[in-house]
Order: sequence, then C-alpha cells, then structure tokens
Amino acid sequence: MSISVVPTVPRVNRPIGAILVDAGRLAREDVERILNAQKQRGLKFGEVAIQMGLLTAEDVQYALAEQFSFPYIHPASEGLQISRELEAAYEPFGPAVERLRSLRSQLLLRWYNKSERRQVLSVVGTQRREGRTYLAANLAVVFAQLGERTLLIDANFRSPRLHELFSLQNRSGLSTLLSGRSGHDAIVHITELAGLFVLPSGPVPPNPLELLGQPAFTDLLMNARNSFDLVLIDTPGTSEGDDAVMVTVQAGAALAVARNGHTRVNALRGLVEGLGQVGVEVVGTVLNEVPRRKKAGG
Repeated sequence: MSISVVPTVPRVNRPIGAILVDAGRLAREDVERILNAQKQRGLKFGEVAIQMGLLTAEDVQYALAEQFSFPYIHPASEGLQISRELEAAYEPFGPAVERLRSLRSQLLLRWYNKSERRQVLSVVGTQRREGRTYLAANLAVVFAQLGERTLLIDANFRSPRLHELFSLQNRSGLSTLLSGRSGHDAIVHITELAGLFVLPSGPVPPNPLELLGQPAFTDLLMNARNSFDLVLIDTPGTSEGDDAVMVTVQAGAALAVARNGHTRVNALRGLVEGLGQVGVEVVGTVLNEVPRRKKAGG
C-alpha cells in the first residue's frame, strides 16, 4: 500500500509553520509574514494565515493532527486505495466521525476495562446491509487514533468485506490461521493509521461454523487480549447462520447494530435477549440512518 498520510510522530512542540513548510503547504517566506500579522491582530497562527489566503482550514487541521500525533489520511492523497467508507480515516473532524467518537467514549466509560479483560467486542446484527462492517472498521480507526493498539477481525465468512475496505490481499487471514495454514503473520499492521491491525477473513471456508468453533479461535482471542488493547470483531447477520453467536459467546461482549427501516424490531430484540441468555454482555445498540425530526410546522 502506498498511502500519503500524516505521519505518526512523538508529541513535540513543533510550530505549525514548520510543519506546513516541511509538508510543502506553505512557503518559508510566508511564515514571517504570518507571524508579523499575528502580532498585530492578536489571533492564532492558523486563523491569520487563513485570513491572508495563505492556508486553508484543511491545512491547519493537518498541522494540528501532526502536532498531537493524530493520524489520518489526507483526502487528496495520490494512489490512494483505502476505501472512502473509512470516514474516520479521511474526515476525522466531520459530524459523522464525531458521533463515532461519542460512541467510543461511551464504550470507554461503560464497558472497556483492560485490567478486567473487557477488551473484546463483537459487532452483531440480524441481517445483511445493516452497517456492521462500516461501524466496526470506523470504530477501530477512532480507537487507534486515541492511541489504543487495536485489532480488527473479519469473522464474517458469509460476505467478508474488511479486506476490500483496507485494500488487503485476502489469500491469508482468519480462515487460514484457524485451519493451521498460516500463523499470526496473517494479521496486517495498517502502519498509516498508527496502532491499527487488521486480520482479514482469508479465503471463505466451506465450514465456517465448525472452523469458528475450534479451540484455535479461543486461543486467538486469548492471545489477542495480551497483545492488543482492544479487539473488534465483524460478524455476519444471525439470519445467515449461527456464526455470529459462536463468535460472540467467545468474545463475551457485543455491540448490536440495527438499520432504520431495514432491521425488524422483533428480530433485534430476540438477538439481544438470546445473547443475554448465553452469558454475553450486550453493551449497547447502534441505530444507523436515524430519520431527522421534522421541524415544527414542517
């Protein structure tokens, strides 16, 4: 993968001007002009530069992201292959990603606890096209941006997509690891997004349920708890088989996903109740595509 991103660097007191000059976004001679204007106007460097037409808001966000070791992918990167569905990687300051960060905060407050081994979370739902893969992938990105060493696993052997989102080869992955045909080298480090690691599905096996029920999957999760801060697992809909339940029981915790106008309420309720009966902690439910409320008189 050849991707141009904000590099992951230690937090240092590098001035915004120096960062932007190094990145080729600002001429060295313009830095002095901005600094002089900054003294006169009493504003921040970035605000003055935007007023003078020398920088854009995107340029300033880029510099701040590097200052605070906050990796994201620049939208104008050439040769980019990672899917634009990864909004958290491309538009980390947008409203959609703000909602993802809010969800991350809720999980940190209400569920996540590494010392108590509450680190593995299965993203579940009842059927296809509910947005589980989108949510799992973007949630993994925002946790990695927080500095958490995050592993994202594609356990959806029915319709795997994570390798497509991250533009990964899928010749090895979870299926080959569980069948003993590959080792932990099947886990790919997405170096462009700091602490994010992805285990794609691998070739789709003819016996997904039996493969996921093997002790090798239990061992994988046990080792992952020791090696990573957080593990997120994408699963198929429960209408496609018992794969998701098998995975989620071993994970111990689940985040249920529903889609407005698509997911049946009774099916979702049955999923949540069923997981509770087998000892799974359902930490929350996410509703995708919530309809906007009409304005009064509208």
